[in-house]
Amino acid sequence: MENRLPISVCLISGAESARIGNALASVVDWTSEIVVVLNEDVADGTDSIAARYGAKVFREPWKGHIAQKNSAVQKATQDWVLGLDTDEVVSPELQAEIARVFACRSDLERFAGFSFPRLTFFCGRWIRHGDWYPDRGTRLWRRGLAEWGGVNPHDKLLVSGKVRSLQGRLLHFNAASINDQIAKISAYSDDFLANTLERRQRVTRMDLAMRPGWRFVRGYFLRGGFLDGWQGYYIAWMTAFYTATRYARVKEMQMRTEKLSPSNPL
Repeated sequence: MENRLPISVCLISGAESARIGNALASVVDWTSEIVVVLNEDVADGTDSIAARYGAKVFREPWKGHIAQKNSAVQKATQDWVLGLDTDEVVSPELQAEIARVFACRSDLERFAGFSFPRLTFFCGRWIRHGDWYPDRGTRLWRRGLAEWGGVNPHDKLLVSGKVRSLQGRLLHFNAASINDQIAKISAYSDDFLANTLERRQRVTRMDLAMRPGWRFVRGYFLRGGFLDGWQGYYIAWMTAFYTATRYARVKEMQMRTEKLSPSNPL
Protein backbone atom coordinates (compact mmCIF):
# COMPACT_ATOMS: atom_id res chain seq x y z
CA MET A 1 0.00 0.00 0.00
CA GLU A 2 1.39 3.40 -0.97
CA ASN A 3 1.58 6.36 1.38
CA ARG A 4 1.99 4.37 4.55
CA LEU A 5 1.94 6.50 7.68
CA PRO A 6 5.28 7.03 9.49
CA ILE A 7 4.20 4.84 12.39
CA SER A 8 6.01 1.98 14.14
CA VAL A 9 3.55 -0.47 15.72
CA CYS A 10 5.08 -1.92 18.89
CA LEU A 11 3.80 -5.06 20.62
CA ILE A 12 5.01 -7.38 23.34
CA SER A 13 3.86 -10.97 23.26
CA GLY A 14 3.85 -14.31 24.96
CA ALA A 15 2.33 -17.42 23.39
CA GLU A 16 -0.34 -15.61 21.38
CA SER A 17 -0.60 -17.56 18.12
CA ALA A 18 -4.42 -17.55 18.37
CA ARG A 19 -4.74 -13.76 18.62
CA ILE A 20 -1.73 -11.86 17.32
CA GLY A 21 -2.72 -12.32 13.67
CA ASN A 22 -5.90 -10.25 14.07
CA ALA A 23 -3.98 -7.45 15.76
CA LEU A 24 -1.33 -7.31 13.04
CA ALA A 25 -3.87 -7.59 10.22
CA SER A 26 -5.51 -4.39 11.47
CA VAL A 27 -2.32 -2.33 11.01
CA VAL A 28 -0.14 -4.03 8.39
CA ASP A 29 -1.54 -2.20 5.35
CA TRP A 30 -1.20 1.40 6.55
CA THR A 31 1.75 1.59 8.98
CA SER A 32 5.45 1.54 8.09
CA GLU A 33 6.92 -0.83 10.68
CA ILE A 34 5.88 -3.55 13.12
CA VAL A 35 8.08 -4.44 16.09
CA VAL A 36 7.29 -7.49 18.24
CA VAL A 37 9.23 -8.30 21.40
CA LEU A 38 8.51 -11.96 22.08
CA ASN A 39 9.16 -13.78 25.34
CA GLU A 40 12.23 -15.97 24.82
CA ASP A 41 10.48 -19.20 25.86
CA VAL A 42 7.54 -18.96 23.42
CA ALA A 43 7.28 -22.00 21.13
CA ASP A 44 3.70 -21.94 19.79
CA GLY A 45 4.42 -20.34 16.42
CA THR A 46 3.68 -16.76 17.41
CA ASP A 47 7.00 -15.69 15.87
CA SER A 48 6.14 -17.26 12.50
CA ILE A 49 2.75 -15.53 12.39
CA ALA A 50 4.33 -12.16 13.22
CA ALA A 51 6.96 -12.68 10.54
CA ARG A 52 4.26 -13.35 7.92
CA TYR A 53 2.99 -9.83 8.57
CA GLY A 54 6.46 -8.40 8.07
CA ALA A 55 7.13 -7.82 11.75
CA LYS A 56 10.64 -7.47 13.16
CA VAL A 57 10.69 -10.10 15.92
CA PHE A 58 13.04 -9.89 18.91
CA ARG A 59 13.22 -12.59 21.59
CA GLU A 60 13.91 -11.37 25.12
CA PRO A 61 13.48 -12.66 28.69
CA TRP A 62 10.37 -11.37 30.45
CA LYS A 63 11.13 -8.17 32.37
CA GLY A 64 7.61 -7.11 33.32
CA HIS A 65 5.03 -5.24 31.23
CA ILE A 66 6.59 -1.80 31.57
CA ALA A 67 10.21 -2.73 30.85
CA GLN A 68 9.18 -5.05 28.02
CA LYS A 69 7.07 -2.36 26.33
CA ASN A 70 9.82 0.22 26.65
CA SER A 71 12.22 -2.27 25.09
CA ALA A 72 9.92 -2.61 22.07
CA VAL A 73 9.69 1.17 21.68
CA GLN A 74 13.47 1.49 21.75
CA LYS A 75 13.60 -0.64 18.59
CA ALA A 76 11.18 1.59 16.65
CA THR A 77 12.55 3.68 13.78
CA GLN A 78 9.55 5.74 12.64
CA ASP A 79 8.59 9.23 13.83
CA TRP A 80 5.46 7.98 15.55
CA VAL A 81 4.73 4.91 17.69
CA LEU A 82 1.46 3.01 18.09
CA GLY A 83 1.37 0.78 21.17
CA LEU A 84 -0.81 -2.26 20.58
CA ASP A 85 -1.55 -5.41 22.57
CA THR A 86 -1.98 -8.81 20.96
CA ASP A 87 -5.65 -8.92 21.97
CA GLU A 88 -6.47 -5.55 20.39
CA VAL A 89 -7.60 -4.55 16.90
CA VAL A 90 -7.58 -1.07 15.37
CA SER A 91 -11.12 -0.47 14.10
CA PRO A 92 -11.64 0.88 10.56
CA GLU A 93 -13.09 4.04 12.10
CA LEU A 94 -9.99 4.62 14.23
CA GLN A 95 -7.70 3.92 11.28
CA ALA A 96 -9.56 6.49 9.16
CA GLU A 97 -9.41 9.07 11.95
CA ILE A 98 -5.67 8.58 12.37
CA ALA A 99 -5.19 8.96 8.62
CA ARG A 100 -7.10 12.28 8.69
CA VAL A 101 -4.92 13.53 11.54
CA PHE A 102 -1.72 12.69 9.67
CA ALA A 103 -3.03 14.36 6.54
CA CYS A 104 -3.04 17.71 8.35
CA ARG A 105 0.62 18.36 9.12
CA SER A 106 0.05 21.70 10.85
CA ASP A 107 -2.42 20.06 13.24
CA LEU A 108 -0.25 16.99 13.76
CA GLU A 109 2.76 19.00 14.88
CA ARG A 110 0.79 20.54 17.76
CA PHE A 111 0.51 17.26 19.65
CA ALA A 112 2.85 14.81 21.34
CA GLY A 113 0.28 12.04 21.46
CA PHE A 114 -3.26 10.88 20.80
CA SER A 115 -5.65 8.98 23.02
CA PHE A 116 -8.68 6.89 22.11
CA PRO A 117 -11.28 4.75 23.87
CA ARG A 118 -11.03 0.98 24.12
CA LEU A 119 -14.16 -1.13 23.63
CA THR A 120 -14.04 -4.65 25.10
CA PHE A 121 -15.90 -7.72 23.83
CA PHE A 122 -16.80 -10.10 26.66
CA CYS A 123 -19.04 -13.19 26.66
CA GLY A 124 -20.87 -12.25 23.46
CA ARG A 125 -21.37 -8.56 24.23
CA TRP A 126 -19.57 -5.27 23.68
CA ILE A 127 -19.17 -3.69 27.11
CA ARG A 128 -20.10 0.01 26.86
CA HIS A 129 -20.39 1.01 30.52
CA GLY A 130 -18.92 0.36 33.96
CA ASP A 131 -15.23 0.24 34.76
CA TRP A 132 -14.38 -1.21 31.35
CA TYR A 133 -15.51 1.69 29.16
CA PRO A 134 -14.44 4.10 27.82
CA ASP A 135 -11.05 2.93 29.18
CA ARG A 136 -9.37 5.78 27.28
CA GLY A 137 -5.60 5.63 26.96
CA THR A 138 -2.82 7.33 25.01
CA ARG A 139 -1.51 4.79 22.51
CA LEU A 140 -0.17 6.87 19.63
CA TRP A 141 2.72 9.24 20.31
CA ARG A 142 5.69 11.01 18.78
CA ARG A 143 8.78 8.87 19.31
CA GLY A 144 10.99 10.29 22.03
CA LEU A 145 8.22 12.18 23.81
CA ALA A 146 6.77 9.37 25.92
CA GLU A 147 7.67 6.21 27.81
CA TRP A 148 5.76 3.49 29.60
CA GLY A 149 5.46 3.89 33.36
CA GLY A 150 2.91 3.14 36.06
CA VAL A 151 2.72 -0.08 38.06
CA ASN A 152 2.84 -3.59 36.56
CA PRO A 153 0.68 -4.92 35.05
CA HIS A 154 -1.32 -1.70 34.71
CA ASP A 155 1.17 0.25 32.64
CA LYS A 156 0.49 3.85 31.66
CA LEU A 157 2.07 5.97 28.96
CA LEU A 158 3.77 9.07 30.35
CA VAL A 159 3.73 11.76 27.66
CA SER A 160 5.77 14.96 27.52
CA GLY A 161 3.46 17.31 25.66
CA LYS A 162 -0.13 17.91 24.63
CA VAL A 163 -2.42 14.93 23.99
CA ARG A 164 -5.43 15.10 21.70
CA SER A 165 -8.49 12.87 22.16
CA LEU A 166 -9.69 10.85 19.19
CA GLN A 167 -13.09 9.16 19.04
CA GLY A 168 -12.37 6.02 17.00
CA ARG A 169 -12.29 2.89 19.11
CA LEU A 170 -9.61 0.35 19.79
CA LEU A 171 -11.33 -3.05 19.90
CA HIS A 172 -10.32 -5.31 22.79
CA PHE A 173 -10.78 -9.10 22.90
CA ASN A 174 -9.24 -9.76 26.30
CA ALA A 175 -10.78 -13.13 27.26
CA ALA A 176 -12.57 -15.85 25.36
CA SER A 177 -14.46 -17.08 28.44
CA ILE A 178 -15.08 -16.48 32.13
CA ASN A 179 -12.46 -19.11 32.94
CA ASP A 180 -9.87 -17.15 30.95
CA GLN A 181 -10.79 -13.97 32.81
CA ILE A 182 -10.55 -15.67 36.20
CA ALA A 183 -7.11 -17.04 35.31
CA LYS A 184 -5.83 -13.49 35.00
CA ILE A 185 -6.72 -12.64 38.59
CA SER A 186 -3.90 -14.73 40.06
CA ALA A 187 -1.26 -13.35 37.70
CA TYR A 188 -2.35 -9.75 38.18
CA SER A 189 -2.47 -10.13 41.96
CA ASP A 190 1.12 -11.44 41.84
CA ASP A 191 2.23 -8.12 40.34
CA PHE A 192 0.17 -6.10 42.81
CA LEU A 193 1.67 -8.05 45.71
CA ALA A 194 5.23 -7.49 44.51
CA ASN A 195 4.69 -3.77 43.89
CA THR A 196 2.94 -3.18 47.20
CA LEU A 197 5.63 -4.96 49.20
CA GLU A 198 8.34 -3.08 47.32
CA ARG A 199 6.73 0.23 48.30
CA ARG A 200 6.24 -1.10 51.85
CA GLN A 201 2.61 -0.06 51.69
CA ARG A 202 0.48 -1.27 54.58
CA VAL A 203 -2.86 -2.95 53.99
CA THR A 204 -5.43 -2.45 56.74
CA ARG A 205 -8.71 -4.07 57.67
CA MET A 206 -10.38 -0.94 56.30
CA ASP A 207 -8.87 -1.67 52.86
CA LEU A 208 -10.33 -5.17 52.93
CA ALA A 209 -13.70 -3.99 54.24
CA MET A 210 -14.26 -0.98 51.97
CA ARG A 211 -12.35 -1.26 48.70
CA PRO A 212 -14.08 -4.33 47.15
CA GLY A 213 -17.58 -3.04 47.91
CA TRP A 214 -16.74 0.40 46.56
CA ARG A 215 -15.45 -1.10 43.31
CA PHE A 216 -18.75 -2.95 42.81
CA VAL A 217 -20.88 0.11 43.59
CA ARG A 218 -18.79 2.36 41.38
CA GLY A 219 -18.72 0.00 38.40
CA TYR A 220 -22.26 -1.34 38.53
CA PHE A 221 -24.29 1.64 39.72
CA LEU A 222 -22.32 4.88 39.35
CA ARG A 223 -20.76 4.02 35.98
CA GLY A 224 -23.80 2.22 34.59
CA GLY A 225 -22.54 -1.37 34.49
CA PHE A 226 -26.14 -2.50 35.01
CA LEU A 227 -26.83 -1.40 31.41
CA ASP A 228 -24.57 -4.18 30.11
CA GLY A 229 -26.84 -7.03 31.17
CA TRP A 230 -25.62 -10.03 33.10
CA GLN A 231 -22.12 -9.46 31.71
CA GLY A 232 -22.00 -6.05 33.37
CA TYR A 233 -23.20 -7.57 36.64
CA TYR A 234 -20.53 -10.25 36.50
CA ILE A 235 -17.76 -7.77 35.60
CA ALA A 236 -18.65 -5.61 38.61
CA TRP A 237 -18.51 -8.59 40.98
CA MET A 238 -15.35 -9.93 39.37
CA THR A 239 -13.65 -6.55 39.79
CA ALA A 240 -14.69 -6.49 43.44
CA PHE A 241 -13.36 -10.03 43.94
CA TYR A 242 -10.07 -9.15 42.25
CA THR A 243 -9.74 -6.13 44.52
CA ALA A 244 -10.42 -8.24 47.62
CA THR A 245 -7.96 -10.91 46.45
CA ARG A 246 -5.04 -8.58 45.84
CA TYR A 247 -5.39 -6.77 49.17
CA ALA A 248 -5.94 -10.04 51.05
CA ARG A 249 -2.76 -11.45 49.52
CA VAL A 250 -0.76 -8.48 50.73
CA LYS A 251 -2.28 -8.85 54.20
CA GLU A 252 -1.41 -12.54 54.17
CA MET A 253 2.21 -11.78 53.30
CA GLN A 254 2.40 -9.12 55.98
CA MET A 255 1.27 -11.66 58.55
CA ARG A 256 3.89 -14.14 57.42
CA THR A 257 6.61 -11.51 57.50
CA GLU A 258 5.66 -10.33 60.95
CA LYS A 259 5.30 -13.95 62.12
CA LEU A 260 1.97 -13.36 63.77
CA SER A 261 0.81 -16.18 66.02
CA PRO A 262 -2.78 -17.24 66.86
CA SER A 263 -2.35 -15.40 70.16
CA ASN A 264 -1.64 -12.16 68.32
CA PRO A 265 -4.80 -11.56 66.25
CA LEU A 266 -5.34 -8.85 63.65
